[in-house]
Amino acid sequence: MPPRLPNTALAALLREADWTIREFLAAVSRMGGELGLKLNYDETAVSHWINDGTVPRAKAHPAICEALARRLGRPITVAQAGIGAVPAAATTPGDTVAGLIELGSADMDPSRRAVLGSAATGLFSTTLTIPGYDDVADRFHAFKRNPRTRIGHAEVAAVTTMTTQLIRVDDQFGGRYARPMAAAFLVNTIAPYLKADAAPDIARAMLAAAADHAYLTGWMAMDEREDGIAQSYFVKALELAGGAEDQPRYCRVLRGMSVHAIDLGHTQLAVRTANAAAEILPKADPRFAAFLAGQQAHVAAASGDKRGALTSMSRAETAVMRAEREGDTFGSYTPAALRYHSSEVRAHLGDIPGSIREMEQAHKARDPGLRRTRIRYNALLAERKLQAGRLEDACQSWHAVLNEYPFVQSGRCDDRFTAMVAALRPHRNNSDARSVLDRAREVKNTLPPRPTRLTVVHEARTR
Repeated sequence: MPPRLPNTALAALLREADWTIREFLAAVSRMGGELGLKLNYDETAVSHWINDGTVPRAKAHPAICEALARRLGRPITVAQAGIGAVPAAATTPGDTVAGLIELGSADMDPSRRAVLGSAATGLFSTTLTIPGYDDVADRFHAFKRNPRTRIGHAEVAAVTTMTTQLIRVDDQFGGRYARPMAAAFLVNTIAPYLKADAAPDIARAMLAAAADHAYLTGWMAMDEREDGIAQSYFVKALELAGGAEDQPRYCRVLRGMSVHAIDLGHTQLAVRTANAAAEILPKADPRFAAFLAGQQAHVAAASGDKRGALTSMSRAETAVMRAEREGDTFGSYTPAALRYHSSEVRAHLGDIPGSIREMEQAHKARDPGLRRTRIRYNALLAERKLQAGRLEDACQSWHAVLNEYPFVQSGRCDDRFTAMVAALRPHRNNSDARSVLDRAREVKNTLPPRPTRLTVVHEARTR
């Protein structure tokens, strides 16, 4: 066996990161926590990695690379860190379909999710290489399809209808209920349809429908706080939307990735994806233009760009007014969504009273069927009321949260529940606060155990 050589690549990255070994280990441990792993390496282990060329366990590779990537602001591969070979990139239509099957197969059975979560897909990347629209457009034209199976309009309609039904379940009850069904449908029905023979227009329609379903499955994973897995689904959705030659769908997924990133407090990635979506589709219809501009306003405010935030918010409001004049029904970008973005912008810019007013208007305008949204709006409203010194009003909003919280299985709602308890503990001598805390304890004791892999209240990082 040839002698091991010192890992000069890792040593150079640590110097560039300006990290001590102890700081590096702390970052790797945090990344391991996001993966659900306990990585208890000590300084001696890192010395062996660097000086003797010892390779850490494979399950630690994603945590090591992502820790370095977040520090340095660029992707770091296992090869660049000197701890392994570069995995083959998924760049063909066959890779896209195979990747969907791999993701969905582990995801459709909750008992097997530890297998998926421990892979590289289980860790959210802040330096993700996003496939460009021009790179993925038309990629399915030369895809070799199964001549023994042919699909038509009926199969496209079936996929679209199933996705719509799962959206309703997700909105009402949260991602944990519907995600196994969504993953199973993706693997057992959609993947074979993508391989089937079809007329060109049907093939493109199926790719578009598959993109919507992959995006939804990723959104459910995000809602469960399986953030790395969600990101993997979103990338597949981008590839499928590009294959369908559908720029609006591609941009919708990019915008969703921006929502995901800002929800986790990763501002730079949120700004990058929101702006990319708007740049790809500069002449969108008013409704879609507002949809994109509202998110741009939110992430600009979160990044401290007050001028950019106000400019984008004005653009969103103008687009909404134009859509109203033209009789547009807003589609998924509702008046409630516009008010929500206005509230977020105001909060990030320090206007808490204005943020409360806008969130109250968003709450009044929201779709009554969106239970999870209602819970999150009420929770954010309560947090800001408390920030403004309105403890009694905040407690009323938190009671509204507790009225509906038992009906959802949502990691993001769990985050808001955790934030509520943490915010009220310093006020437990107040009767209103104590009432909410007592009720929260009762609610928690009556619920089945919920996943606790991630207990960080992510949105607090952006405030």
